[in-house]
Amino acid sequence: MALRTLTRKVAPRLLPLLSSASPLHSHATSFGFKEVREDEKSQLVGNVFSNVASSYDLMNDVMTAGLHRLWKDRLVSELNPFPGMKHLDVAGGTGDVAFRILETINSTRRRALQDVHEDGLGEETQIYVCDINPNMLDVGKKRALEKGLGEHQSLIWVEGNAEALSFENASMDGYTIAFGIRNVTHIEKVLAEAYRVLKPGGRFLCLELSHVDVPVFKEVYDYYSFSVIPTLGQLIAGDRESYQYLVESIRRFPPQETFSSMIADAGFQKVEYENLIGGVVAIHSGLKV
Repeated sequence: MALRTLTRKVAPRLLPLLSSASPLHSHATSFGFKEVREDEKSQLVGNVFSNVASSYDLMNDVMTAGLHRLWKDRLVSELNPFPGMKHLDVAGGTGDVAFRILETINSTRRRALQDVHEDGLGEETQIYVCDINPNMLDVGKKRALEKGLGEHQSLIWVEGNAEALSFENASMDGYTIAFGIRNVTHIEKVLAEAYRVLKPGGRFLCLELSHVDVPVFKEVYDYYSFSVIPTLGQLIAGDRESYQYLVESIRRFPPQETFSSMIADAGFQKVEYENLIGGVVAIHSGLKV
């Protein structure tokens, strides 16, 4: 029923695009509801995030009424970070997830020091914040300075592509990606890279806007997404088109069960997902054994 409802809503917008486009081929992909060449998508997505970087966190607060903070807290709680871990946060340029991980680790470290009366806890924690967009990374570095973390050795900022990471095989204890994987060109390549860089026993965690499974709520959510969010983007960020794309990209992202299958196909075991707010967002997880 939910899929039929979505089809009725989306089909009128898709038909003009599809009727005028050439048949899809192996080098075509989606950019929102548009079909573009694969070599175009990364540039188009890059333009979106360059445009919204300075207002990205403010818009997240406005669009979700601050709930994205609780969702990220939940993600980090599921990760269960520990002192001395090597962690990779992908598409996390503004630092929101990385700061939470570091705060959790520091809190754990302080409690452990109090318990054992030691001056140190072994190997230094390393949290790599990887983002393909330098503007998003600049925002994160600025926020780190504001938080007094500008010179913190545990935070390492890396410009890089989620589909072709520069990190060594089996080098990370954990991998997170929040609100980023739906913007990549090849989800399968991102999952394969996540599996490659994780150590045996390492966890993959993905927080992503997903598909609502409550019919009445879905109608309200669709109206809010397509009518309210782009308008907020125009009013707050001065950029309606970027937020129109972001809404459309959510609808093009695979449903929860399909994405779970993709994670399993990448080699992960114990693949699970948790819906939050009826599927507005979902946290997917997998374990490398």
